[in-house]
Amino acid sequence: MAQVVIMPKQGQSVESCIVTEFKKKVGDKVAVGDVLFSYETDKASFDEEAKVEGTVLAVFYVDNDEIPVLTNVMVIGNPGESFAEFTPAQAADATQAPAADAQAASAPAVQAEAESAQAPAGPVVAGAPVSPRARALAEKEGVCTAQIAGSGPHGRIIERDVQAAAAAQGKLSGLAKAKMAEGGFAATAPGTGLAGTVKAGDLKVWKANHTDIAGEGSEFHIEKMSNMRKIIAKSMYNSLQNSAQLTHMLGADARKIQALRKTAKKALAEGKIDANITINDLVCFAVIKALQKFPSINSHCLGDAMRIFDTVNLGCAVDTERGLMVPAIKNAEELSIIGLSKRLKTLADDCKKGSCNPDLLSPEAASFTVSNLGGFGVEWFTPVLNVPQSAILGVGTITLRPKDIGGCVAFVPYLGLSLTYDHRAIDGGEATRFLKQVATEIETLEVEF
Repeated sequence: MAQVVIMPKQGQSVESCIVTEFKKKVGDKVAVGDVLFSYETDKASFDEEAKVEGTVLAVFYVDNDEIPVLTNVMVIGNPGESFAEFTPAQAADATQAPAADAQAASAPAVQAEAESAQAPAGPVVAGAPVSPRARALAEKEGVCTAQIAGSGPHGRIIERDVQAAAAAQGKLSGLAKAKMAEGGFAATAPGTGLAGTVKAGDLKVWKANHTDIAGEGSEFHIEKMSNMRKIIAKSMYNSLQNSAQLTHMLGADARKIQALRKTAKKALAEGKIDANITINDLVCFAVIKALQKFPSINSHCLGDAMRIFDTVNLGCAVDTERGLMVPAIKNAEELSIIGLSKRLKTLADDCKKGSCNPDLLSPEAASFTVSNLGGFGVEWFTPVLNVPQSAILGVGTITLRPKDIGGCVAFVPYLGLSLTYDHRAIDGGEATRFLKQVATEIETLEVEF
């Protein structure tokens, strides 16, 4: 009996996921545990494994499609079984027929193409379904099907679409044909070769909706943003467009937390504690204490209302290969310094592996965020709000600054603090008092190891 594979729901806040790559195609045999496709939410990535063995009968989507959760994605069963009842209404007809099935269905395919011969071509759709004969012809003629508007049923690319595209791009050299077949290039006739032949050097990098970029290939190249980068870009733009952001900067005497860090390292070496407590852990611990004294900072700005939190849900920015992630630590005020350190490390590791709970990555999950660039040598910066949060603290590196100590000027290690806040929700005086409180907590921090 055919079994449907649905898009899993990863977390309560996730409504859709993007398939980054289908690992199995129609006709492939699968065993329990085989990876069927990879997908990602806002910032976490996952692999969907087969729960049953059999043959892939249908794939309803293509790479980079955004699919609502709990939607049918694939069907696994025995060859010849019906799967029409599983086809989702919103999916394009992206099912692919194996070679044997294509030959067996030769006559119906010819009839379908004949019936659509007079149908006007639709817009170019990246990843549109391609008939087997059209695909074979495209490989032979060096045509990139991603650049073709399909005129078949549901936008399907059929043989005559490829024939028209081949005629439009003109004669290609052998190397140009091979590069075109691989995809990612556009050919414009005539070329610079004999009798107008399009050579490999005449090809231009092709991107959907950007087929002619001046200077492309000589001084620069174009790279498509990853799905995650698009999400980050949209979030940052939305933050700056929909909040009144202002940044205050202040230094905190770092002698106390440096001493605490040395004590923690010694305790770890002696086996007294089982966590490698860092400067960032100590700063976050101090921030939590300050937030409990300034509840209006520990909030979300909702435009004409404020969401004031009774608990500290601390967000901590994590730099990963896939981009910036900000997981939240729920009820952080309940954790000891050792518990906080372990939780910060666990979340950072989960983010880097792409396995963090999506619900913890939602901007609404945290009530306040800390972003630490001190490890990169940055002294001060203006962090961007993770809206709807009302404020975010940027932590810089420790530098030596002169300070009057008992009538004598000495160089003292100072930690750079940068507080960005939404001026709609927080006044400058309140923001300054909170930032000063953070510095005070850092300078007078008391913890036990």
